[in-house]
Amino acid sequence: MVAGLLGFVLVLFELVLVGRAIVDWVGVLSPVGARSGLYQAQRITHGLTEPVIGPVRRVLRPVRLGSVSIDLAFTAVFVAVILLRTVVVPLIPF
Repeated sequence: MVAGLLGFVLVLFELVLVGRAIVDWVGVLSPVGARSGLYQAQRITHGLTEPVIGPVRRVLRPVRLGSVSIDLAFTAVFVAVILLRTVVVPLIPF
């Protein structure tokens, strides 16, 4: 029961992380005038994921490659969620 609920929460969090990545990339690639509709989506996805990513970001600083910055905290949290899900989901009895 608990493993099933935890697995479900991890899947939802993983989907929100994917949504955050998509919204962020759309914001980067869209013209400045077209970004007004993205504000609400960014507020929701960042509000749900930043409490987890923020503390990880303090430990894993973004890596600068010239003018590009790679957020290792997002990647680390995403991989951790996938690994946790693969550990929790097999525990669910069928």
